[in-house]
Amino acid sequence: MATIDHVSPLAPARFPELPEIAGARFATTEAGVKYAGRKDVMIAELAAGTVVTGVFTKSATRSAAVLDCQEKIGRSGDQGAAIVVNAGNANAFTGKNGVQSTKAVTNAVAQALDVPEERVFSSSTGVIGEPLPHDRITAKLADMAASLSPQNLPDAAEAIRTTDTFAKGAARVIQTSIGEVKIAGIAKGSGMIAPDMATMLVYIFTDAKIERAPLQAMLSELNEKTFNSITVDSDTSTSDTLLLAATGQSGVDVTEDAAFRAALHEVMLDLAHQVVRDGEGATKFVEINVQGAASEGDARTHALAIANSPLVKTAIAGEDPNWGRIVMAIGKSGAAADRDLLTIKFGDILVAEAGWVSPDYSEDAGADYMKAQTINITVGLGLGGFESTVWTCDLTHGYITINADYRS
Repeated sequence: MATIDHVSPLAPARFPELPEIAGARFATTEAGVKYAGRKDVMIAELAAGTVVTGVFTKSATRSAAVLDCQEKIGRSGDQGAAIVVNAGNANAFTGKNGVQSTKAVTNAVAQALDVPEERVFSSSTGVIGEPLPHDRITAKLADMAASLSPQNLPDAAEAIRTTDTFAKGAARVIQTSIGEVKIAGIAKGSGMIAPDMATMLVYIFTDAKIERAPLQAMLSELNEKTFNSITVDSDTSTSDTLLLAATGQSGVDVTEDAAFRAALHEVMLDLAHQVVRDGEGATKFVEINVQGAASEGDARTHALAIANSPLVKTAIAGEDPNWGRIVMAIGKSGAAADRDLLTIKFGDILVAEAGWVSPDYSEDAGADYMKAQTINITVGLGLGGFESTVWTCDLTHGYITINADYRS
């Protein structure tokens, strides 16, 4: 597997401070699943009464771990729960071996942490099609159980990385009318990123008190505006999983709390943006906003057509303000558009209007704008009142290098 020897130029200056979440403890280890000399397995122990919700990939070739999680996620229970994640092997397209490996790991975690097996949620990420050496994971669980700590979430963020160049974390602490609530989350993702639910692995923890149904509804709604609105390369993983666990330990009921919803949205969007900023080979963070669409679906279709176009993405990588490629992407998307109503902006620069280049547009101004690390592209369709925003990155030779060597 290719070695990543640099940090993305779009990475945050530092890993954020993550508050301890009452009722959640974490541990990591070097199991040698695929990587040598680095942590590659994490477990989370969740207190009795924890509510666990999630969204998962819609891929027809999803992994054994995803299928197992989907089967378990709707169950409720007052007992403890756990999450176990390994990096380096996706345990996908491995037939009966994959099912057996998932069961072996979840059973071993259940025994090590004294929680019901049906409350153990697993994820695997890495190479597809290779049997998971699950015995390397199960052999480490006793030591991991002995080292559980609420302070180990940053280590967990490190352990779930594959081609990521930096660990990803985000948190918010909010004051409600009846007390303080904490939210902390980690994510992994760099390539094989396209909207199909969560498009990576994400684990978010809160000490808030809330029943499963409203929390699941909140998560699903916010997911559409965050993780389902990013794309790096238009490819959807077999392993995409987003789990949100609410321990209830704060005693603060957030069922109808707008501040909690807003804070959860901020954490999810922060993590989603970090995934794009770590897109394999990325040098530009790109926001695409499509306005004036005839429907919300049309707006999203156009935005994704632009974001996923290799021609648009390579032009951005080359700092070429080639707005004709945006026109091309709109035309091919299949959603409603009228050439003679289009407007295009790069940041505050009006590039095109009424289906033609703006008379005030300067190619030099466009080229200067493209030198920035953050690029904002706005498209006006002039057909209605709907809009959509997606986030992506440029496409560079670095993406080819990483993925050509991925299994080496």
